Amino acid sequence: MEELTVTLFERIGLLLIVAFMMTRIPSFRYLLDRELNYKTIIYYSLIFGLYGMICVHVGVVITDHVMTTPLWTYQLNDNQMLVGSTLVAVVIAGLLGGPFVGLGSGMIVATYLVLLGGDFLVANSLVNPLAGLFAGFTARFFSEERVIAPAKALFIGMFTPILHMTLLLIFTEDPNKSIQIVNTIGIPLVITDSIAIAIFTAMIRVALNEKEQEAALETRRALKIAEEALPHLKQGFHFQSAMEIARLLRNELKIAAVSLTNKEMVLAHIGLGSDHHKQGEPLQTVLSFEALKTGEIKIARNPGQIHCNDPGCPLHAAIIVPIKQSGEVTGLIKLYFKRSQQIRAVEIALAQGLGKLISNQLDVVAAEKMKSLIQEAELRNLQAQINPHFLFNTLHSVATSIRSNPSLARHLVIQLGHFMRMNLKLTRTSLIQLEKELEHLRAYLEIVKVRFADQLTIDYDVEEGVREAMIPPFTLQPLVENCIQHGLKDVEHGGEIRIHINQKGNQIRIEIQDNGKGIPEHIIHKLGSQPLQSQAGNGIGIYNVNQRLINLLGESSGLHFKNLKPAGCCISFQIPEKQEQRRDVG
Repeated sequence: MEELTVTLFERIGLLLIVAFMMTRIPSFRYLLDRELNYKTIIYYSLIFGLYGMICVHVGVVITDHVMTTPLWTYQLNDNQMLVGSTLVAVVIAGLLGGPFVGLGSGMIVATYLVLLGGDFLVANSLVNPLAGLFAGFTARFFSEERVIAPAKALFIGMFTPILHMTLLLIFTEDPNKSIQIVNTIGIPLVITDSIAIAIFTAMIRVALNEKEQEAALETRRALKIAEEALPHLKQGFHFQSAMEIARLLRNELKIAAVSLTNKEMVLAHIGLGSDHHKQGEPLQTVLSFEALKTGEIKIARNPGQIHCNDPGCPLHAAIIVPIKQSGEVTGLIKLYFKRSQQIRAVEIALAQGLGKLISNQLDVVAAEKMKSLIQEAELRNLQAQINPHFLFNTLHSVATSIRSNPSLARHLVIQLGHFMRMNLKLTRTSLIQLEKELEHLRAYLEIVKVRFADQLTIDYDVEEGVREAMIPPFTLQPLVENCIQHGLKDVEHGGEIRIHINQKGNQIRIEIQDNGKGIPEHIIHKLGSQPLQSQAGNGIGIYNVNQRLINLLGESSGLHFKNLKPAGCCISFQIPEKQEQRRDVG
């Protein structure tokens, strides 16, 4: 008995090594996470049935009470009996997969034992499907546990060898022989099978804990990346913000390189290959265009799929993740690797999660900007319709001129009415023709020049053919107003505002210059990029104009500021030559 027990423990050690290897297989771990159907029942019955067949050959052959340990058993004689740990595989199948998986694996093992032959064939074969059913139904009492605790598995594992001994005593032609066999193998099988089942379940629990901890770690890392990327996303998806996000991703993911692109070109590349993967280069990878078209993640597993023209490029594999905004693919995140073997399931899952998180954040940022723009537009609308200081100053000028210069008073009233009517019309659209914006500006300046007749001259230089370009309404007037109220505030005579509009390539360049005192150096780099609060400032108005230009026409249409020599400042920006007019729905 002692010799048999030790031998079985030695053989079970080999089985547990095989079991450990099984727990390393990802699909085996998913057994507890997936809903069982007829396909998965067959699949896992085959797995545990094969494992049970291995257990058969790790067993011990008893011939007329003499124990032998052959390396491989092909056939048993009528006076031979195979004693092994086949019940370990069947019981584990039932505990993990339920009664159907337990029954299926038990039937496979039983069929194999019938083919081997030997003594006590009925009992040895019948015990396997019965043990699988017993373990499967017993596991339902512990359904709240993903994997039954080793202590409980140890207790359950004691019953199946006892069931085996019972069947040996029932299905026998020679009771004395059966009793002698039971006395010989009963206790060793109870001890070794129950301990093996407990160890097996413990290994599965450890494997699942590893999986959960790995998933939790990757989730925390993805959330950290998304949180730290948010400030850069709020600045818009352009070269600078893309560079910061790419640097963040590479530092956190510890991979060979990271690229961010829009739908046409590379916005940023950080890491290996940066000497030939450069900003501004057009997209070349076929998989990139497929990802942009389908919105699905793509994987390049060899250099040929990356389509790099440099023969010495160290990047041999990549995960290409689409970035979506409002349901439309607007760019890509490319995670590069030195070898395709480095792309594991966890990297793919993390890449998918990052793509969704960043896409969701872009939607949130866009919604916040749109909300801000709507609020600003409503406020600007009210200010444009009823600006108390401008309106009162104009009415005061009209009252002053009625007796002394009636024609001037009449001119002011006409221009004021024209200005107010245009305000009402312009608020209905998000883009208007540049010609309409210039008319609105002229109406404003015609009124303002009455108050500053001796100290302000306006010079227009508008190139022919640019008036059809589209521009957000209320863009030029706030910029010119800023020049008058701040740049020329202390200029008593000789003040000049020059408006230059000309075409450069497929862009329309607009410059507004004055010869005033210029912009203080400590705020010139902040203008437009953030709202500035001051008692006399128009920082919020400039910021709103800049954000409206960027959001409606793109990052390249943002405002630029510079001081001129010997005095004055220049505000410049550019708009596309052609842009479809968009109207608000409401």
